[in-house]
Amino acid sequence: MGEANLWVGQRTIRPDGEEKVTGKARFGADFSQPGMLWGKVLRSPHPHARILSIDASRAEALAGVKAVITGADLVDFPVDTPVQVGPADMRFVSRNVMARDKALYAGHAVAAVAATSAQAASEALELIDVEYDELPWVIDVEDAMKPDAPVLHDFLRTDGIEPPPDTPSNIASRTGFTLGDVEAGFAEADVVIEQSFRTRPVHQGYIEPHACLVSVGGDGRATIWSSSQGHFMVRNATAKMTGARLSDIRAIPAEIGGGFGGKTIVYLEPLAYALSRRSGAPVKMVMTREEVFRATGPTSGSSNTVRIGAKRDGTIVAAEATFRFQAGAFPGSPVRAASNCAFAPYNIPNVSVVGYDVVMNRPKCNAYRAPGSPIAAFGVESVIDELAETLGMDPIALREKNAAQEGTRAAYGPTFRRIGFQETLEAAKAHPHYSAPVPEGGGRGIASGFWFNVGGESSAQVAINEDGTVAITTGHPDIGGSRASMVNMAAEILGIHYRNVSVLVGDTSSIGYSATTGGSRVTFASGTAVTEATRAVVQHLRERAAILWDIDPEAVEWQDGHAHPAGANAGDFEPLSLAELAAKASQTGGPIVAQVSVNAQGAAPAFATHICDVAVDRETGKVDVVRYTAVQDAGRAIHPDYVEGQIQGGVAQGIGWALNEEYIYDDNGQLENPGFLDYRIPVASDLPMIETEVVEVPNDAHPFGVRGVGEVPIAPPMAAVANAIHNALGLRLRELPMSPPKVLAAIGGRS
Repeated sequence: MGEANLWVGQRTIRPDGEEKVTGKARFGADFSQPGMLWGKVLRSPHPHARILSIDASRAEALAGVKAVITGADLVDFPVDTPVQVGPADMRFVSRNVMARDKALYAGHAVAAVAATSAQAASEALELIDVEYDELPWVIDVEDAMKPDAPVLHDFLRTDGIEPPPDTPSNIASRTGFTLGDVEAGFAEADVVIEQSFRTRPVHQGYIEPHACLVSVGGDGRATIWSSSQGHFMVRNATAKMTGARLSDIRAIPAEIGGGFGGKTIVYLEPLAYALSRRSGAPVKMVMTREEVFRATGPTSGSSNTVRIGAKRDGTIVAAEATFRFQAGAFPGSPVRAASNCAFAPYNIPNVSVVGYDVVMNRPKCNAYRAPGSPIAAFGVESVIDELAETLGMDPIALREKNAAQEGTRAAYGPTFRRIGFQETLEAAKAHPHYSAPVPEGGGRGIASGFWFNVGGESSAQVAINEDGTVAITTGHPDIGGSRASMVNMAAEILGIHYRNVSVLVGDTSSIGYSATTGGSRVTFASGTAVTEATRAVVQHLRERAAILWDIDPEAVEWQDGHAHPAGANAGDFEPLSLAELAAKASQTGGPIVAQVSVNAQGAAPAFATHICDVAVDRETGKVDVVRYTAVQDAGRAIHPDYVEGQIQGGVAQGIGWALNEEYIYDDNGQLENPGFLDYRIPVASDLPMIETEVVEVPNDAHPFGVRGVGEVPIAPPMAAVANAIHNALGLRLRELPMSPPKVLAAIGGRS
């Protein structure tokens, strides 16, 4: 099948690179149509209020206004029956897209308009009269769990409790699992450490705001152009919320200017669809940065407790955790994923985890890169570090002693196949960073992390063009370099130069269903589909050569981009190149194309171990990360540049989460920092060059050994930074972000 590693593992030029650096790539806000209207959203000024009435008559009378809609213009799903579109429940997503009887957070959409100009649309919003009955509100997770807390949803009963409660609660669900006998395990322990941790909501911080253009024709057929992590999701969710038929909606993916989980659900597309349907004209909607912060999902804040017990030799015998996650205004926090990830890197015989999904008057949370895992790792890896210190053990040695490996049964259920956690620990220990002198007055921290990785539904088509070049079509928006990886794998199998392979992200009408780009699934799942389709094309090429040579296809082999007779007995024929076979395709049966759809199984988990050095200014409390090394098992690095870039990006976001980022609310339930001026994400000057070391322990369930790489690098940084701060100051900070005021307060509190 071609020379080994001809392109897989090579740093090939990215297919979309030129368009992006020259500004030709088209993102969500770049689409326009003649006669287009501008859509704008009216949002609640109150964190919790009953909507008594909405009078849009003055807005509708304004010159240029063509349509006004409210929640009454979307499907009203019964609250007692789940309506799933992928992992999302439309009962809650639709009520987040547009409020019904109550506004549940400041920024919640209550109406939308379409007008001939953006200015007219903005003016129309001010003319919509909404009568509110303000209600008590709650914004902190622990407050929301109290029996006397203001209740957001009268219909909500805590799931997972027996007997089922008959009164409403903000606790949407209680989940958990147990492995072994936890109390007996703690009884065996010589050292038990229990600590509590708090984290704040943080936003994904993508540079491109949500944007779309929707055109509904007179025949009811619609086209959606938008930036998302899954245009099939956009089509399906929009159809569900508006009552349209799936076959009447074509969703076309734009390039995406960042998502990180935050663009895995819809906010604008159903509204633009409803406005276009009512007005008879295309409608374009683009969020402002303030709207992105006030109305789109950050990840959860949380309040958590972690307890771990070990013997004096470092053997961990028991662990338990309780996670309380903010879901925002509607159920759906990643608390279950946090529970599953928490202790997954370790072989612990006795484990108990409980998780609570809690609603409150904040924007509905959304996925953020390994959702739940970073929050869990912050607590667990901090306690692991404290345990190592108490036992007098090197922090890597303690992790090595208890590391999960092949055959380990994870506490949340599965038994691991071949995994690379031990290898990341060995590589971190051997890295020059670990043995380098610690910066004077600074500290060094270690932390590890885990993410499941997933597979799922993906479709691909591989077609041979008439000139012998190759065209791939997949169904996944490319948010992390998947096009380059698809090219590398297909070129490897075909044995041709990668420059002869192009790749296109097809729309919902041109390629089979493909699930959302997320969960670190695309290179694994889509790569499986592309690999199978390419291998099917190779089989077609062998058959075409056999026709031309009048021999059995089994007597033809494919090597180095050519069909060869398989030995002297097959005949004395000159090899036929891919281009020659393509030129003669009409003589041998017509176009050479293969389409494959898979529900890929066997995704292998990813592990990482990070080393962090910090310097702490004891007068201001400012923490600077001065050196950072991330070691990660990638399974097989199909495109090393992208693997390293994913790792560096995850680390940068994790450092921001650790040191600066947080949603800050005032006493009136209003977000005080809805913009990048006051919501402080790291910039280049805040960070050192993040060093990466890629470990490759192949996944035996993928043709090229792929493990997803995009999510696990954000799991260790918060704990790594916290552990480094402890080693610099002798203080343990257990609340994020570890911003200068908190560090300074901790220093002052000690004295």
